[in-house]
Amino acid sequence: MKSLFQAIDNQDADSFAAFLAENATFRFGNAPAVHGREAIKAAVSGFFDSISAISHTLNEAWQTPAGAVSHGAVTYTRLDNSTLTVPFCNVFKIRDNLIEEYLIFVDNSELYR
Repeated sequence: MKSLFQAIDNQDADSFAAFLAENATFRFGNAPAVHGREAIKAAVSGFFDSISAISHTLNEAWQTPAGAVSHGAVTYTRLDNSTLTVPFCNVFKIRDNLIEEYLIFVDNSELYR
């Protein structure tokens, strides 16, 4: 989990995508789901381009028989260098050590205001 969040905080879409199954599904907040590793990588790369930085503080993570759940706080640094910190919860379905489903529950509605 720490390596995944480090890839995200480094804004490294290639390293992030390496955690995903080829047929993965990714849903960020209330945005439509994105399907497939390459499409997810492109969507995440576009998101990284829209912010200056991102930093996660992971409070807890739990393993489940089918995956994992984590929660913490995420700080986004906007392109104007202002920041927004909000809580998040992620739910992962994992098979063969790759993420098949990645659900992010976060209210980042103030990010682009």
